[in-house]
Amino acid sequence: MNVTFCGHSKLYQTENISKWLDIILPALIEGGATTFYLGGYGDFDSLAAAAVRRQKTKYPNIEAVLVLAYLNREMDASRYDGTTYPPLETVPPRYAIVRRNEWMVRESDVVISGVTHGWGGAAKTLDYAKRRGKVIVQFPIQREET
Repeated sequence: MNVTFCGHSKLYQTENISKWLDIILPALIEGGATTFYLGGYGDFDSLAAAAVRRQKTKYPNIEAVLVLAYLNREMDASRYDGTTYPPLETVPPRYAIVRRNEWMVRESDVVISGVTHGWGGAAKTLDYAKRRGKVIVQFPIQREET
């Protein structure tokens, strides 16, 4: 089972989200999750990558995969087991992250969401996941004020 993450680049509840990830990830892994697609940008992606790394101590068979939006940009892949690049060669750079996120959703069975408000790229990715009928595990918080 493949899992991806969807959340904002700036977060204000990092400790709560981190604890939540530590609770839900073992259940997903024990339910068959083996591959975790990660975006590598921003606060939520950092929390997700750290949470997957923590789970690797107990479940060494899981794989953390950094999904690249650009081939010509430096990314620190040292926190991941590997990288992949979706078929984005013909996508203009300004749309690369959006198309990369859509690919991550399509390739995943479950989307773990740290979306806290209804605007921005993370909210659009979550809407895309809903339209695709993906299983979504949502961080249980009140929406932030708009």
